[in-house]
Amino acid sequence: MDREKVALRVGQPDLTVTKGDGFVTAALNPEAWLKPSRQSTVRAWFGLDSRCPLLIQWWMTSFWTGTRVRLRGIEPDDWTGFMRFAVDEERLGDAVRPPRSAEGHRAWTKEQASAETDGDCFRLAIEALDTGEMVGAVSSNHADPQAGRFEYGVTVGADHRRKGYAAEAVVMLLRFMFAERRYHKCEARVFDYNQRSLALHHRLGFVEEGRLRDHVFVAGRHHDLVLLGILADEFDRLHPPT
Repeated sequence: MDREKVALRVGQPDLTVTKGDGFVTAALNPEAWLKPSRQSTVRAWFGLDSRCPLLIQWWMTSFWTGTRVRLRGIEPDDWTGFMRFAVDEERLGDAVRPPRSAEGHRAWTKEQASAETDGDCFRLAIEALDTGEMVGAVSSNHADPQAGRFEYGVTVGADHRRKGYAAEAVVMLLRFMFAERRYHKCEARVFDYNQRSLALHHRLGFVEEGRLRDHVFVAGRHHDLVLLGILADEFDRLHPPT
């Protein structure tokens, strides 16, 4: 079974199909793909008659799909979103870097889209379920399997903040790292002036573990770097699977 050929045939790039003994499951978007014509296409591709059950699995049951967002791999066309995020970060004081050209963003995003996962370090796009728009990105970084800890990062476009996107994306990422990859601790680093980010981490259950004084230089002055952490059992108590 060639998943890519099936996905191309039904016009859904991220289609998930599984063939079993007398059945085929297809993870289709219920609003766009729960149609007799789409089901007939999948049946025809596998040579199935109308007596063979075709089970339609909702996207909402996916590990990587929540109530507001889903996490997916980065695609080359996401470069415009990353370019907007870079502008937002500078405008909001999150970071000041030399400007990157549109072609630079294009090339970087294309490289990210085709990059192999570096162990448990990876970057995913955050996509809003109601619009299908890429609204941010989340990543796991500096994963140390022996020590059982990792860091993470998240960014959401300025126009999409305060909608619960970041919190849901972080919970999905941490649940994967704790439950599936068996990590013990997640760490985060936040600039002391980023009160919204600090508030988000406290709501998620992170605990402030330390502070590096005058550790970063942003917008003409030094700032403290706040170190936060959350343990797997703490996360499980606060964010049980639904």
